[in-house]
Amino acid sequence: MKVHSGEKGNQNFLRPEYVRPVVELLHGTIVECNAAYAGARDTTEKHRKLMHDHGWNVMPVDIMDSDSPDFILDIPNGNVIKKDFVGNHLQNYDSMLVISHFKGHAMGGYGGALKQLSIGCASAYGKMYIHGAGDPAKMWTQDQLKFLGSMADAAYAVCNYFRSKGGIGFINVMKNISVDCDCAADAEPPCMKDIGILASTDPVALDWACLDLIKASNDPGKEKLLDRIDEKQGMYTPRAAEAIGLGTREYHIVTL
Repeated sequence: MKVHSGEKGNQNFLRPEYVRPVVELLHGTIVECNAAYAGARDTTEKHRKLMHDHGWNVMPVDIMDSDSPDFILDIPNGNVIKKDFVGNHLQNYDSMLVISHFKGHAMGGYGGALKQLSIGCASAYGKMYIHGAGDPAKMWTQDQLKFLGSMADAAYAVCNYFRSKGGIGFINVMKNISVDCDCAADAEPPCMKDIGILASTDPVALDWACLDLIKASNDPGKEKLLDRIDEKQGMYTPRAAEAIGLGTREYHIVTL
Protein backbone atom coordinates (compact mmCIF):
# COMPACT_ATOMS: atom_id res chain seq x y z
CA MET A 1 0.00 0.00 0.00
CA LYS A 2 2.00 3.00 -1.26
CA VAL A 3 1.22 6.22 0.61
CA HIS A 4 2.94 9.53 1.34
CA SER A 5 3.96 9.76 4.99
CA GLY A 6 3.73 13.57 4.97
CA GLU A 7 6.67 15.86 5.70
CA LYS A 8 7.03 17.13 9.27
CA GLY A 9 4.84 20.24 9.62
CA ASN A 10 2.64 19.44 6.62
CA GLN A 11 -1.04 19.76 7.48
CA ASN A 12 -2.64 18.44 4.28
CA PHE A 13 -1.38 14.84 3.92
CA LEU A 14 -3.82 11.93 4.07
CA ARG A 15 -4.04 10.78 7.66
CA PRO A 16 -3.60 7.10 8.60
CA GLU A 17 -7.22 6.81 9.72
CA TYR A 18 -8.33 7.21 6.09
CA VAL A 19 -6.06 4.41 4.94
CA ARG A 20 -6.20 1.97 7.85
CA PRO A 21 -9.53 0.27 6.97
CA VAL A 22 -8.23 -0.55 3.48
CA VAL A 23 -4.92 -1.85 4.86
CA GLU A 24 -6.72 -4.09 7.34
CA LEU A 25 -9.19 -5.34 4.72
CA LEU A 26 -6.38 -6.33 2.36
CA HIS A 27 -3.88 -7.36 5.07
CA GLY A 28 -1.45 -4.92 3.50
CA THR A 29 1.78 -3.20 4.46
CA ILE A 30 2.33 0.55 4.25
CA VAL A 31 5.40 1.22 2.07
CA GLU A 32 7.44 4.40 1.63
CA CYS A 33 10.90 5.52 0.53
CA ASN A 34 13.28 8.13 1.92
CA ALA A 35 13.50 11.68 0.61
CA ALA A 36 16.43 13.01 -1.41
CA TYR A 37 16.67 16.37 0.36
CA ALA A 38 17.23 17.50 3.94
CA GLY A 39 14.26 17.12 6.25
CA ALA A 40 12.49 14.67 8.52
CA ARG A 41 12.49 11.90 5.90
CA ASP A 42 16.04 11.91 4.52
CA THR A 43 17.25 8.96 6.62
CA THR A 44 15.48 5.76 7.54
CA GLU A 45 15.82 6.47 11.27
CA LYS A 46 14.25 9.92 10.99
CA HIS A 47 11.61 8.72 8.56
CA ARG A 48 10.51 5.91 10.87
CA LYS A 49 10.21 8.38 13.75
CA LEU A 50 8.13 10.73 11.62
CA MET A 51 5.82 7.92 10.54
CA HIS A 52 5.41 7.00 14.19
CA ASP A 53 4.66 10.62 15.08
CA HIS A 54 2.13 10.85 12.25
CA GLY A 55 0.37 7.69 13.45
CA TRP A 56 1.36 5.24 10.72
CA ASN A 57 2.81 2.85 13.31
CA VAL A 58 -0.65 1.37 13.97
CA MET A 59 -0.11 -0.56 10.71
CA PRO A 60 2.81 -2.59 9.30
CA VAL A 61 5.30 -0.10 7.79
CA ASP A 62 8.22 -0.75 5.45
CA ILE A 63 10.74 1.90 4.36
CA MET A 64 11.63 0.16 1.12
CA ASP A 65 15.06 1.75 0.60
CA SER A 66 16.26 1.12 4.16
CA ASP A 67 18.63 -1.53 2.78
CA SER A 68 21.17 -1.33 -0.03
CA PRO A 69 21.60 -1.84 -2.90
CA ASP A 70 18.71 -0.27 -4.79
CA PHE A 71 16.50 -2.53 -6.90
CA ILE A 72 16.95 -1.48 -10.55
CA LEU A 73 14.10 -1.71 -13.06
CA ASP A 74 14.98 -1.55 -16.74
CA ILE A 75 12.98 0.77 -19.02
CA PRO A 76 14.01 -0.23 -22.55
CA ASN A 77 11.25 1.93 -24.10
CA GLY A 78 11.89 4.93 -21.84
CA ASN A 79 11.91 8.24 -23.67
CA VAL A 80 14.29 9.93 -21.21
CA ILE A 81 15.69 7.37 -18.77
CA LYS A 82 16.34 3.68 -19.36
CA LYS A 83 16.44 2.49 -15.74
CA ASP A 84 14.72 3.26 -12.46
CA PHE A 85 16.27 2.95 -9.00
CA VAL A 86 13.58 1.89 -6.53
CA GLY A 87 13.55 0.79 -2.92
CA ASN A 88 15.20 -2.62 -2.50
CA HIS A 89 12.16 -4.04 -0.68
CA LEU A 90 9.86 -3.43 -3.65
CA GLN A 91 10.79 -6.88 -4.90
CA ASN A 92 9.32 -8.39 -1.71
CA TYR A 93 5.80 -7.62 -2.94
CA ASP A 94 3.78 -9.08 -5.81
CA SER A 95 1.02 -6.46 -5.86
CA MET A 96 0.56 -2.83 -4.90
CA LEU A 97 -2.29 -0.45 -4.17
CA VAL A 98 -1.17 3.14 -4.76
CA ILE A 99 -3.10 5.56 -2.57
CA SER A 100 -2.39 9.14 -3.61
CA HIS A 101 -3.44 12.53 -2.30
CA PHE A 102 -4.25 14.55 -5.42
CA LYS A 103 -2.93 18.10 -5.09
CA GLY A 104 -0.43 20.54 -6.58
CA HIS A 105 3.33 20.13 -6.62
CA ALA A 106 6.11 22.71 -6.67
CA MET A 107 8.10 20.92 -9.40
CA GLY A 108 5.69 18.54 -11.17
CA GLY A 109 2.73 20.92 -11.24
CA TYR A 110 0.49 18.33 -9.64
CA GLY A 111 0.90 15.12 -7.68
CA GLY A 112 -1.25 12.03 -8.17
CA ALA A 113 -0.87 8.38 -9.09
CA LEU A 114 1.96 8.92 -11.59
CA LYS A 115 4.04 10.82 -9.06
CA GLN A 116 3.46 8.14 -6.40
CA LEU A 117 4.60 5.47 -8.85
CA SER A 118 7.71 7.33 -9.95
CA ILE A 119 9.12 9.65 -7.27
CA GLY A 120 7.26 7.84 -4.48
CA CYS A 121 8.66 4.37 -5.17
CA ALA A 122 12.16 5.59 -6.04
CA SER A 123 14.95 5.29 -3.52
CA ALA A 124 16.58 8.49 -2.29
CA TYR A 125 19.16 8.11 -5.07
CA GLY A 126 16.42 7.18 -7.53
CA LYS A 127 14.60 10.42 -6.75
CA MET A 128 17.74 12.36 -7.63
CA TYR A 129 18.13 10.30 -10.80
CA ILE A 130 14.55 11.02 -11.95
CA HIS A 131 14.70 14.72 -11.12
CA GLY A 132 17.98 14.98 -13.00
CA ALA A 133 16.68 12.97 -15.97
CA GLY A 134 19.50 10.47 -15.51
CA ASP A 135 22.01 12.95 -14.08
CA PRO A 136 21.62 13.23 -10.28
CA ALA A 137 23.93 16.26 -10.26
CA LYS A 138 21.20 18.17 -12.13
CA MET A 139 18.47 17.29 -9.63
CA TRP A 140 17.33 20.91 -9.27
CA THR A 141 18.54 22.31 -12.60
CA GLN A 142 17.41 19.82 -15.26
CA ASP A 143 15.18 20.86 -18.16
CA GLN A 144 11.56 20.73 -16.98
CA LEU A 145 10.19 18.52 -19.75
CA LYS A 146 13.06 16.06 -19.35
CA PHE A 147 12.22 15.81 -15.64
CA LEU A 148 8.52 15.27 -16.35
CA GLY A 149 9.35 12.71 -19.04
CA SER A 150 11.59 10.90 -16.56
CA MET A 151 8.68 10.69 -14.14
CA ALA A 152 6.55 9.11 -16.85
CA ASP A 153 9.29 6.59 -17.65
CA ALA A 154 9.79 5.69 -13.97
CA ALA A 155 6.04 5.34 -13.42
CA TYR A 156 5.92 2.94 -16.36
CA ALA A 157 8.74 0.86 -14.87
CA VAL A 158 7.02 0.32 -11.50
CA CYS A 159 3.58 -0.24 -12.99
CA ASN A 160 4.91 -2.70 -15.56
CA TYR A 161 6.75 -4.60 -12.81
CA PHE A 162 3.59 -5.20 -10.81
CA ARG A 163 1.42 -5.86 -13.85
CA SER A 164 3.77 -8.75 -14.64
CA LYS A 165 3.21 -10.14 -11.13
CA GLY A 166 0.10 -9.96 -8.98
CA GLY A 167 -1.33 -6.66 -10.20
CA ILE A 168 -1.59 -3.00 -9.28
CA GLY A 169 -4.43 -0.57 -8.58
CA PHE A 170 -4.76 3.14 -7.85
CA ILE A 171 -6.82 5.41 -5.62
CA ASN A 172 -6.67 9.21 -5.85
CA VAL A 173 -8.16 11.17 -2.95
CA MET A 174 -9.20 14.70 -3.92
CA LYS A 175 -9.24 16.15 -0.42
CA ASN A 176 -7.31 19.05 1.15
CA ILE A 177 -6.42 20.20 -2.37
CA SER A 178 -3.50 22.62 -2.03
CA VAL A 179 -1.11 23.99 -4.62
CA ASP A 180 1.66 22.36 -2.58
CA CYS A 181 2.66 18.73 -2.15
CA ASP A 182 2.64 16.74 1.09
CA CYS A 183 6.45 16.92 0.92
CA ALA A 184 6.26 20.62 1.83
CA ALA A 185 6.78 21.33 5.53
CA ASP A 186 4.99 24.66 5.19
CA ALA A 187 2.36 23.91 2.57
CA GLU A 188 -0.28 26.41 1.59
CA PRO A 189 -3.79 25.73 2.94
CA PRO A 190 -6.25 23.98 0.58
CA CYS A 191 -7.40 26.28 -2.22
CA MET A 192 -10.43 24.19 -3.22
CA LYS A 193 -13.24 22.28 -1.56
CA ASP A 194 -12.97 18.49 -1.45
CA ILE A 195 -14.14 16.73 -4.62
CA GLY A 196 -14.11 13.02 -3.84
CA ILE A 197 -12.28 9.72 -4.28
CA LEU A 198 -11.48 8.11 -7.63
CA ALA A 199 -10.06 4.66 -8.36
CA SER A 200 -8.78 2.84 -11.44
CA THR A 201 -6.38 0.21 -12.69
CA ASP A 202 -5.03 2.83 -15.14
CA PRO A 203 -2.96 5.60 -13.50
CA VAL A 204 -2.96 7.76 -16.64
CA ALA A 205 -6.76 7.73 -16.95
CA LEU A 206 -7.07 8.31 -13.21
CA ASP A 207 -4.81 11.36 -13.09
CA TRP A 208 -6.38 12.77 -16.26
CA ALA A 209 -9.88 12.39 -14.82
CA CYS A 210 -8.79 14.25 -11.69
CA LEU A 211 -7.28 17.03 -13.79
CA ASP A 212 -10.52 17.28 -15.79
CA LEU A 213 -12.54 17.49 -12.57
CA ILE A 214 -10.36 20.37 -11.42
CA LYS A 215 -10.85 22.19 -14.72
CA ALA A 216 -14.62 21.56 -14.72
CA SER A 217 -15.09 22.68 -11.12
CA ASN A 218 -16.95 25.91 -10.34
CA ASP A 219 -14.72 26.44 -7.31
CA PRO A 220 -12.90 29.78 -7.80
CA GLY A 221 -9.88 28.34 -5.99
CA LYS A 222 -9.18 26.11 -8.98
CA GLU A 223 -7.47 28.96 -10.81
CA LYS A 224 -4.62 28.98 -8.31
CA LEU A 225 -4.04 25.25 -8.76
CA LEU A 226 -4.37 25.42 -12.55
CA ASP A 227 -1.84 28.24 -12.62
CA ARG A 228 0.62 26.00 -10.73
CA ILE A 229 -0.02 23.09 -13.08
CA ASP A 230 0.35 25.26 -16.19
CA GLU A 231 3.47 26.99 -14.83
CA LYS A 232 5.21 23.64 -14.39
CA GLN A 233 3.71 22.10 -17.57
CA GLY A 234 2.22 19.34 -15.43
CA MET A 235 -0.11 18.05 -18.16
CA TYR A 236 2.99 16.80 -19.99
CA THR A 237 3.50 13.88 -17.56
CA PRO A 238 0.28 11.94 -18.30
CA ARG A 239 0.70 12.66 -22.01
CA ALA A 240 4.26 11.24 -21.89
CA ALA A 241 3.05 8.26 -19.85
CA GLU A 242 0.36 7.54 -22.44
CA ALA A 243 2.92 7.80 -25.24
CA ILE A 244 5.07 5.00 -23.80
CA GLY A 245 2.07 2.71 -23.25
CA LEU A 246 1.46 3.09 -19.52
CA GLY A 247 -2.23 3.86 -20.00
CA THR A 248 -4.72 6.07 -21.78
CA ARG A 249 -6.19 9.51 -21.11
CA GLU A 250 -9.59 8.22 -22.27
CA TYR A 251 -11.88 7.25 -19.41
CA HIS A 252 -15.47 6.78 -18.31
CA ILE A 253 -16.46 7.72 -14.77
CA VAL A 254 -18.75 5.29 -12.95
CA THR A 255 -20.30 6.79 -9.82
CA LEU A 256 -20.63 4.40 -6.88
